[in-house]
Amino acid sequence: MRILASLRSVISALLHRSRMDKEMDEELRAHIEDRANDLERSGVPRGEAERQARLEFGGYQKYREEIREAQGTHFLESLAQDLRYALRMLRKSPGFTAVAVLTLALGIGANTDIFTLVDAVMLKSLPVPEPEQLYRLGDSDNCCQMTGTQNYGSFVLYSYPLYQYLREGTSDFIGLAAFSPSLNSVSVRRSGGSQAAQPGIAEYVSGNYFETLGLRPARGRLLTDDDDQPGAPPAIVMSYHMWEQDYGSDPTVTGATFELDGQPATIVGVAAPGFFGETLRSNPPDLWIPLSQEPILDRSDSLLNLPEEWWLYVIGRIKPSELPSRVQAQLTVELQQWLWRTESTKARTERRSDAALVRKFHRWLARQHIHLAPAGSGVTTLRSAASQGLLFLMIVSGVVLLITCANVASLLLARGTTKRQEIAIRVALGAGRSRLMRQTLTEGTLLALLGGAAGLAVAFAGVRAILFLAFRDALYVPIDAKPSIPVLGFTLLLSLFTGVIFSTVPAWMTSHTHPMEGLREARSTHDSSVFSRKALVVLQVALSLVLLVGAGLLTQSLYNLEHQQFGFARNGRLLVRVDPELARYTPARLPGLYHQIEERLAAIPGVLSVSLSNYSPLEGLNPNTRISIEGRPPATNSDDHPSISWDQVSAHYFETIGTRILRGRGITEEDTVGSPLVAVINESLSAKFFPGENPIGQRFATDDANHGSDFEIVGVVQDAKYVNASEPPKPMFFLPVLQPPAYVHDIELRFAGRPENLNTAIRYVLERIDPNLTVLGMMSLGEQVDLNFYRERMVARLTLLYGLLALALASVGLYGVASYVVARRTNEIGVRMALGATRASIVRMMLRGTMSQVGLGLMIGLPVALAGGSILSSTLYGVKGYDPLVFAAAIAVLVTSTLFGAAVPARRAMRIEPMEALRYE
Repeated sequence: MRILASLRSVISALLHRSRMDKEMDEELRAHIEDRANDLERSGVPRGEAERQARLEFGGYQKYREEIREAQGTHFLESLAQDLRYALRMLRKSPGFTAVAVLTLALGIGANTDIFTLVDAVMLKSLPVPEPEQLYRLGDSDNCCQMTGTQNYGSFVLYSYPLYQYLREGTSDFIGLAAFSPSLNSVSVRRSGGSQAAQPGIAEYVSGNYFETLGLRPARGRLLTDDDDQPGAPPAIVMSYHMWEQDYGSDPTVTGATFELDGQPATIVGVAAPGFFGETLRSNPPDLWIPLSQEPILDRSDSLLNLPEEWWLYVIGRIKPSELPSRVQAQLTVELQQWLWRTESTKARTERRSDAALVRKFHRWLARQHIHLAPAGSGVTTLRSAASQGLLFLMIVSGVVLLITCANVASLLLARGTTKRQEIAIRVALGAGRSRLMRQTLTEGTLLALLGGAAGLAVAFAGVRAILFLAFRDALYVPIDAKPSIPVLGFTLLLSLFTGVIFSTVPAWMTSHTHPMEGLREARSTHDSSVFSRKALVVLQVALSLVLLVGAGLLTQSLYNLEHQQFGFARNGRLLVRVDPELARYTPARLPGLYHQIEERLAAIPGVLSVSLSNYSPLEGLNPNTRISIEGRPPATNSDDHPSISWDQVSAHYFETIGTRILRGRGITEEDTVGSPLVAVINESLSAKFFPGENPIGQRFATDDANHGSDFEIVGVVQDAKYVNASEPPKPMFFLPVLQPPAYVHDIELRFAGRPENLNTAIRYVLERIDPNLTVLGMMSLGEQVDLNFYRERMVARLTLLYGLLALALASVGLYGVASYVVARRTNEIGVRMALGATRASIVRMMLRGTMSQVGLGLMIGLPVALAGGSILSSTLYGVKGYDPLVFAAAIAVLVTSTLFGAAVPARRAMRIEPMEALRYE
C-alpha cells in the first residue's frame, strides 16, 4: 500500500508540475522577502538586505532540485529530458538512425524468428484447461506398432486390452485416454453428394479422449464413451480446420452422414478452432474416430483386440491430490500383474518344467515398468526431432546479435567522436559523468527499441519463410506466425538488453572525455575510441568466421546427403500414392486390380515402366521382422536374431526405381499366389547371413504367421536406402506383392519428359479403373528423397543466411572504422604526401592497419571455429568438423569481403590532395 501511495504521489507531481513549480517559486520569494524584511529592520539598507537574503538562500534551481528529489520526480524528469534529447539527436542524423535501425532490425528479427519457432515447438502447452495435470504413460516416442519388450522394459505403447485394464484398475486419474500414434489416410465423401471422395487424415482415439483433455466443441458435441462401444453408431469429430477450409464452415456438416472408406458415419461435432490434436505435427488429423471403429475400417489388419500388439499411446489427467511418483509406482505394479496374467498356458507349462526359465521370466517381469512423463505440451515427437536444430539456430542467431551489437556500438562511437567538443564543454560546465552515461544509454536503448519494432516485421516475414523450408511438404502446419504475448515480450526484453549491451562502451567513452582535449579540438591521430572500435571489428571478424565455418560444414554435409549413392535413381521417377483397402477391395480382388493398373498406366505416352510396392524408397515406413535360415540352429539372443526390414513389390519394381540386380533375378509376373514362395535380398543381408557363399537357392522363414512357410532366395540386388538416408543401408528382403496378395500403397512410374504432364492422365486412368480408388498423393521420387532432409536443409540454409548477414555486418563495421581512421589521419596523410609518399604507399599503409584487425580476428576465431566444428561433427555427413577446404573457403570469403570493405576508404585516402589537407588543418 505504501508503494502504491508513493507511486500515486509521484504521478500526481508529474501531472501538476507547472502548478507545483509556481507554488515553489512563490514560497521561495516569500522566504526571501521575509529575510530581507528582517535584515532591513536590523538597519541594513533595503537593496543590500534583498541581496544578502538571496545569497543566503542560494539559487532557485537548487531548491527546486532538492524538492523534486524529495518528491521522487527528479529521476523521471531527467529520464524524460534524456528521451527528448535522444529523439532530437536521432532526428538530426537520419542517415545514422536508418543504418542503425536496419542493422538492429536484422539482428533482433533473426533472434525473434528462432524464438517464435522455439515458442511454438518447445514451449507452448496444449490448448486445453490445466495442461499441467496431463501426463503420458511413457517417456519416448516409439512409433507405431511393436511386439515384445519395449525400450529395455519401459512401456510407451500399449495394447487396447492393456489400456482397458489400466483404466479400470487405476483410480488416480480423472481420465485416462488412448490414441494411435500414427495417422491413417482415409477417403472422405459426403453421402448423397455428387463430388468424388477426397483424401483425409484420421486418428483413432478412445471415447473419453476429448473429456480427458477437457475440450469443448465448436459445434455439435465431441466423442463420448458411448460412441466407443462395439455396435455403437459410427460417430466422428471433424477438425475446425477441415470444416473451415473444405466445407466453408457449413453448419449442416454437423449431423450429416459421411462415407469413410465407403463406411457411413455421422459427423457429431467440430473440434475447437485451436485444437490440432495431442501432437504438434505437420498435416494434423482432419477426423477423430472412436477406437471401436478400428476393426470395421482396418478389417484384416485390425489390432484392437490383440493383447500383445502394442500400438496405442496413453495420456491421463492426474487428480490434483495425487503425486505422480506414487501413481507411477502403482501403474508399474498393475502392468506387471497384467503381463503375468496374460502369459500363455504353454509358456507357464514350460516355466514349471524348467526352473531356469522361471527365474529368467521373473527377472524379465521385474524390469517392465511405466514412466510418467509430463504431457502438458502433448506428445513431443516434433520437439524431440527439432530440439537440437533449434538450439543450434538459437546459438547462431545469438552470435549474429552480438555482431549486430558490436556494429551499432562502433557507429555510436564514431558518432560520439563528432560530438567531442560539445561533450567537453558540457563536462567543463559541470555535467556529471553519470548523467552523460545515462544520456548515451538512453539514446542506445531508444535506438534498440526502434530496431526491435522494425525487427518484428522482419521476424514474422522470416517465420513464414522458415515454416515453408521446414514443412515444405505440408498442406497445413498448426504453427501461428502472428505475434503472441511471449514473442512480443521476448522482443521487448531482447531490445532492451541489446540497447544496454551496445551502449555500454560508447557510454563509458563519453563519460571519460577530457575537457581540455575536446576544447583544443586536437587533430592528432591518437584517439582512445579508435582502439575500442578496432576491438569491436576484431570481435565481429572472429564471430563471422565461426558462423561461416559452421555454415560451410552444414552446407557441405547437406550436399553430401543429397548427392550420395542411394541405390536407386531419383530422376525420371514418379510416385502415386493409393490404398485399395480404402476402396473396399478384398485380397481376392487385388491381383486383377494390380494387373489393370500396370497395364493401363504403362500405355500412357511417356511412361517406360510401372511397378507396385507396399513402401517406396526412403518413405521411412518399412516394417521389420526376424528371419531364420534353413539348416541353421535357431538364434539364442537378439544380436544373433536381428530384426530385418522388408517390402512387398511387383514385377519390374527394381527396373522401375533403378536398382541393379547383382545375382539371379528379380520379382517377375510368374511369382503369384499359386507359385512357390520366393524372395530377393539385398547385398547387406547377403553379406550378413551368407558371407563368402552364394545365397541363391537358400531358404529362410519369417516370424510373420501370414507368410507361413519358407522363402527361396532367387536374387540379390544392390543396397538401397529405405529408412534413413544418413545411415548405411540395412539388411533387407523383398517379397512378391501377390504372395500373399497385399495392399500396396505406392505406384512407381519410370517416365520420359516432365512429370506434371502425366498427372492428369494418371488420375484419369485410375478413375476409369475404379472411381473409388482415391489418389492420396503424387510426387517425384526425388521430392520424396528431399523430404528426408528438410530439417538439415533448414538448419544449413538459415546458418548460411545468418553467416552471410554476419559477414555483411563485419564488412560494414570494418568500412566504418577505416573511414573514421582516414578522416582522423587526413593531416598526417597530407604531410606524408607532401614529403614524397606515393599514393600506392598510402593505400598500403591504410590496408595494412585494416587487415591487421582482420588477421587478429582470424587468429581468435579459428580455434573457436575448430571447437565448434568438433561439436558439430556428430551431426555431419561425409565431412569432418575440421575440413580444411571448408575452413580455407570461409577464410577466403571473409578476407575478400573485409578487404573490399576497407578498399573504399583506402582509395579515398589515396585521393587526398596534400595542400587541401594542410589548408583544412
